[in-house]
Amino acid sequence: MDLKTASALRRLRLVSAPEAVSFLVLLLCSVLKRTTDFNAVPVMGAIHGVLFILYVVFWADAWNRAKWSLGTAALYFVFSVLPTGGFFAERKLRREAESAVIAARARKEGIVNA
Repeated sequence: MDLKTASALRRLRLVSAPEAVSFLVLLLCSVLKRTTDFNAVPVMGAIHGVLFILYVVFWADAWNRAKWSLGTAALYFVFSVLPTGGFFAERKLRREAESAVIAARARKEGIVNA
C-alpha cells in the first residue's frame, strides 16, 4: 500500500467515529426538540452535515485509491447512513491498516513475496 492510499484510508477512519457521534447527538436533539423547549437541531444539523460531507469525500477518495470492489465501497457508504455505522467503519478500517502494516513488514523482511 502506498503512502497516498494509506493517508486516504486514515482520513476516512478519523472522520468516521465523529460522524457517527454527531449523528447520534443529532437524533437526541431531535427527540429533545419534540419533547422539551430545547432546540439544538440547527446547530447539530450543521455540524453533522459537515462531517457527513467530509465522510463522503474521504470515502470517494479511499475508494479510488484503494481500488475497492463495488461491494466494499457500498458497505462503507452504508456505514455512513447508519446511526452507529461510523464506529463499525472505523474498526474495520483500523484492522485493514494493521493488516497492511503487517504485510509490508513481512515483505520487507523477506518472509513473503506478496
